[in-house]
Amino acid sequence: MSLFTKFEGLAAVGAELAQSGTSPVGVPMRRIISPTRAEVDGREVILAGTNNYLGLTMDRDSIDAGHAALENEGTGTTGSRMANGTYDSHLALEREIADLYGMHQAIVFTTGYQSNLGTIATLAGPDDILIIDADSHASIYDAAKLSSARVFRFRHNDADNLAKRLGRLGDEAKQCLVVVEGIYSMLGDQAPLAEMVAATKEHGASLLVDEAHSLGVMGHRGCGLAEELGLLDQIDFITGTFSKSVGTVGGFCVSPHPELAWVRNAMRAYIFTASASPANIASSRVALRKLRDGTDLRDRLWTNARRLHKALSDMGLQVGPQASPIVAVMLQSREETLNSWHTLLDQGVYVNLVVPPAANLNLLRCSVSAAHTEADIDNIIAAYQVVANQLSAVEDAEPVG
Repeated sequence: MSLFTKFEGLAAVGAELAQSGTSPVGVPMRRIISPTRAEVDGREVILAGTNNYLGLTMDRDSIDAGHAALENEGTGTTGSRMANGTYDSHLALEREIADLYGMHQAIVFTTGYQSNLGTIATLAGPDDILIIDADSHASIYDAAKLSSARVFRFRHNDADNLAKRLGRLGDEAKQCLVVVEGIYSMLGDQAPLAEMVAATKEHGASLLVDEAHSLGVMGHRGCGLAEELGLLDQIDFITGTFSKSVGTVGGFCVSPHPELAWVRNAMRAYIFTASASPANIASSRVALRKLRDGTDLRDRLWTNARRLHKALSDMGLQVGPQASPIVAVMLQSREETLNSWHTLLDQGVYVNLVVPPAANLNLLRCSVSAAHTEADIDNIIAAYQVVANQLSAVEDAEPVG
């Protein structure tokens, strides 16, 4: 026995993945060519697994803003926001995010992971209750572990199950924080947010919505699912990340409650980490303005997403329950998923491979971008058709009975 014994199962999975050729874990991008192209294994492939929903990672204006910040403010702050790490640009970004959402307060974090970790683990204290969706992101589960609150799960996207959980709490529901996501990162399904708002309001609980994968993707101004459904004024806290649609790194929390300013000074994930670099902040501010002011990128993204989702469904592949910029194909086994991932790569398409223990499903997870051209989507569809044909051939060859 040693400290490493518990990781032997994980090491075995990693070895299995590596034996098949290019390992799908931590695939090195040797050269980034564009928001939708990179060199992998010595050849150019279409990037269809990057969460670069609006294609802003190489936006010229964002790059220029980051370059100017590097020249004028240096490479980093070398301190936390509570010490020397708050520059005027950090405060400006917080004002701009609060304005985007029409909220009273905004807090900017160095990563999106920290935005959930800091907000949830701090809000839910020892006298409180935390109720989370069973399919919550790892950052939410980790926040629950750090929280000293009592923690309960409800069935994924089941508003009735959530209402029953809240009902059993009685008056204690007023000390409850419910956490859901706008778009879930594995299958791209959306929360039934109107029903969840109704349940939390009925029982006097508070609601936090993680819009990490719906920021920039939904809503007229790109605020996410809550804006899309006209529910922004019904949500107590919204968290999100800059590492998807914004194309940078960072996270945030916004709230209509002015008391969020008090919470800032108690968030360990905010207090005890270095603040985001000036260049990252500058690029994020430019990208957020583009996200807010134009719907053309969102329109293009959804055209691509709906087309790909329908094409894969028409092939007989098992895809997520609704069209989304995340188009995931569910498969039966790790071996089948790994073989299919390699087939896609051989066809010049990179997607994310997801297998247990990373999730409870075997997935080929594709994420669509506004930067994908019609020809890109054609090529992605053609690559998946090869996968579908291979899966069908294997199924036909299996003995019956």
